[in-house]
Amino acid sequence: MSEPLFLNPVFHEKIWGGDHLRTEFGYDIPSDHTGECWAISAHPHGPATIANGKFKGITLDKLWESHREQFGNAKGEVFPLLTKILDANDDLSVQVHPDDAYAAEHEHELGKTECWYIISAEPGAELYYGHNAKTHEELADWINNGQWDKLFRKVPVKAGEFYYVPSGTIHALGKGIMVLETQQSSDTTYRLYDFDRVDKTTGEKRELHLQQSIDVTNVPHEDPKLNITTDKVGDAEVTTFVKAPISKYFSVRKVSLKDGEVSFKREGLYTLVSVLDGEGNITVDGKTYTLVKGQHFVLPNPVKEWSYSGKLELIVSEPGEA
Repeated sequence: MSEPLFLNPVFHEKIWGGDHLRTEFGYDIPSDHTGECWAISAHPHGPATIANGKFKGITLDKLWESHREQFGNAKGEVFPLLTKILDANDDLSVQVHPDDAYAAEHEHELGKTECWYIISAEPGAELYYGHNAKTHEELADWINNGQWDKLFRKVPVKAGEFYYVPSGTIHALGKGIMVLETQQSSDTTYRLYDFDRVDKTTGEKRELHLQQSIDVTNVPHEDPKLNITTDKVGDAEVTTFVKAPISKYFSVRKVSLKDGEVSFKREGLYTLVSVLDGEGNITVDGKTYTLVKGQHFVLPNPVKEWSYSGKLELIVSEPGEA
């Protein structure tokens, strides 16, 4: 029988983290201030564990290694995607990620293209997104001389918005923002500016990576041209945020089911799903599973079709062809 793979997330405490992962999603977290929920992860820095069925107790990375048929015999050494929830109680460090080629040469892992669905944002909240330098020489000069007000570009945000962040994009979440992040499965970050914060465990300012940031930043910055569409499917509204050819790494969409039922057929090799709000059910192969806010699961390759019922807001992604 085919079945969804529900996951137990991994939590990471961050210097900028808040407690909304507990208060908003009900996660049982030892620390009050966490910051990151690695919800669907096969990354060695925090692999999620399967919570049900015949693979219960196996981490997602081990399932990828030993049962590749569950993922349509997909190629690649590592599970390619990572889904997180980030809770920014303070500004994150301003950072940039390398592309696949630079990351493979210097970090021996994937590059990092990512995207954000804004779950919530306090009034006046802003992202750091892009920069104002017109040439690499100008970029290097402003970075080396700490001219951050000249360099950084800020964007006001509100709940329900979506931002695509290709590798080479200077970016950071600002204070008071919570997002669901879909990204390549990479933990490589080049920290450009950290507001002179001190790490409480070391008593030192956190390491910066100025030269690497200069190396990998796209100049000039250009906002991605997304073609966001919303369609009626059954009783649901399905908003497609990004897919090929804009992104070769993943497709991401939102399924909003106010009250009713909707059915889907598998499009990619497998599907990643996060329940952002509501409650309801998913039915797979004649069996019904309860869904509640804060759950995350993978619909593996043997799952060909499924249906949702109830009142649900879901973020759904599939791997691309990269």
